[in-house]
Amino acid sequence: MSDLILLNEKDNVGVLKKPLGDLPMGHKIALTDIRAGEKVIKYGYPIGVATEDIKKGDFVHTHNLKSALTAEALTYTYEKKLAPLPARPERNSVMAYRRGNGVAGARNELYIVPTVGCIAASAENIARAFKQKHANDMKVDDVIVLTHRVGCSELGDDLTRTRTILVNLAKNGNCGGALFLGLGCEENRMEDLRAVVPDGERVRFLVAQEVENEEEEGLKLLEELYAVASKDKREKTPLSELTFGVKCGGSDGFSGITANYLIGRVADLLEACGAKVILAETPEVFGAETTLMERAKDERVFQAIADLVNKWKTFYGSHGVNVYENPSPGNKKGGITTLEEKSLGCVQKSGKGEVKAVLSELERATEEGLNVIESPGNDIIACTTLAAAGANAILFSTGRGTPLGSVVPTIKISSNSALAEKKRDWIDFNAGDILFDTPTDEAVFRLYNELLDVLEGKLTLNERRDDKQIAILKTGVTL
Repeated sequence: MSDLILLNEKDNVGVLKKPLGDLPMGHKIALTDIRAGEKVIKYGYPIGVATEDIKKGDFVHTHNLKSALTAEALTYTYEKKLAPLPARPERNSVMAYRRGNGVAGARNELYIVPTVGCIAASAENIARAFKQKHANDMKVDDVIVLTHRVGCSELGDDLTRTRTILVNLAKNGNCGGALFLGLGCEENRMEDLRAVVPDGERVRFLVAQEVENEEEEGLKLLEELYAVASKDKREKTPLSELTFGVKCGGSDGFSGITANYLIGRVADLLEACGAKVILAETPEVFGAETTLMERAKDERVFQAIADLVNKWKTFYGSHGVNVYENPSPGNKKGGITTLEEKSLGCVQKSGKGEVKAVLSELERATEEGLNVIESPGNDIIACTTLAAAGANAILFSTGRGTPLGSVVPTIKISSNSALAEKKRDWIDFNAGDILFDTPTDEAVFRLYNELLDVLEGKLTLNERRDDKQIAILKTGVTL
């Protein structure tokens, strides 16, 4: 059938390019007879088992296919399989802000960092007043408030996570200066932050309860940061000094075939330039983890991937949640049936490069090449984790659509053309073209150049909409 996509010669299902009668595009059709209990294969890997006999040509979805995943931690064997990266592209540098120590930024922004949610409104007022004052002579790209609702009544891991994520966000190369704004009675104490944030001309601290008018004082401190950051200029910067996050959200049956695949090809080009690429969403590699493990640079990295996957399985189990609660209702409506299928599509974003490091959620990426970082699949928490790890921009694929933007430029890539046409104010790049007439290599380099243009100052749609969010994971109790 000409309208069926076959992804691997081992597959026993194909994917509909177009609707077929009542069957939506992006869904699966059996290519052969499949007996009840037999594996259903897509991407060359099992995506679950048939729950009943399936005839060639039958629709394959939740009514006749189920996940084969279990909640138990697994033991893995290291068998390295690695494909070579492409040649380094000719365009391998950009005009960016060099911050020193091999770190660079795609933006020159001032961050206001509330230590606690209680002070967020004051932070927003300071930013608003500053922007109004400099409306006609703004010499930085933006002033962003890292608004969140945590930092108070937290203990243990939650408090450590909040403090570390906020500090790491302020260390992002896109940040030209940071004002930490505290209330004064929160668990996330300013003195603890000052102990881990290097003092200098690009950082200021203010505790609201210690001054008469925190908004006036905050505005003065922001002006001091502005005096420094406004002198920064773009200069030629190798991509090896930049860091990129890859993320998917609201995925559909085409996500792993078009958008995630293109992101993976671009990731390979970035890695060929010596850049750092970070893959998040730990629970969304369940069922596809071996495709990362076989690319681990050594046994230490291999074991770190295995430990990370098993850690998150145990975490879910400790809360009485099955790992196969995923995919979401929207994923299923878009053609994804099982977590294995979703995960195999998700890892396409990582390309084929060697996994150089596995990071905790509190670490920053320092290894050139592909890094794997722990995070939930939740879109904004994962994006925040990527930005805190150093990502200057995020390549974000979606099949169902989302307007979400991170604190760093978030290039939204649609897996299908219908979404790109419908949501033109959400979607920066349409990967659905490669399902029909656009050559894949042409689309890869268009996306690569789009990313580099964004690094040099082209605004993403989330930036134009001023949609720049963060969110921090909580796993413990609140006092």
